[in-house]
Amino acid sequence: MAESRISFSAVVLAGGTGLRMGGADKAALELHGRSLLDLALDALTEADEVAVTGPPAPTRRPVTFTLEDPPSGGPVAGLLAGRDALVRTPDLLAVLAVDMPRVDRATIRRLLAAAAGHDGAFLVDGDGRRQLCGVLRPERLEEVRPAQAHGAAVHRLLAGLDLVDVPGRDQESVDIDSWKDLHDLT
Repeated sequence: MAESRISFSAVVLAGGTGLRMGGADKAALELHGRSLLDLALDALTEADEVAVTGPPAPTRRPVTFTLEDPPSGGPVAGLLAGRDALVRTPDLLAVLAVDMPRVDRATIRRLLAAAAGHDGAFLVDGDGRRQLCGVLRPERLEEVRPAQAHGAAVHRLLAGLDLVDVPGRDQESVDIDSWKDLHDLT
């Protein structure tokens, strides 16, 4: 029996300052000859629509680039700016930080399936910490949307939601916060 496809749109968070990496543009960093942005977009190939919160860059698939206003507002501001840039309101909204190169289509499918009957699902690392990789119901996101998104904390945004924790497999929950992190994945 064929697996049914769950319709969703996605936001890639690619507008960070890369402060711990000397201001490097994480989206442009390469792992095995592919940019982190390309790897994130590969994980989201099944999305109906993708918004990238970050500076425009060449991509193989059509995406909408947007920036939070004011810039450098953090992941909550980026998520909401990306959501607002989507043409349609999806049934489910995936969010993925560009610096999580081990997330793939299977990861996103697990999150989509886990979200059934809940407000969403998020990937957690081996210590149970929620990562910037998850799926949300857009209507619930709107209900908890802060008046001031700039500098808002993700854990506060998500605190009142019924979310399922999905344990990361292998290196799925690894994010690149330093040059050492990038080197360790090569």
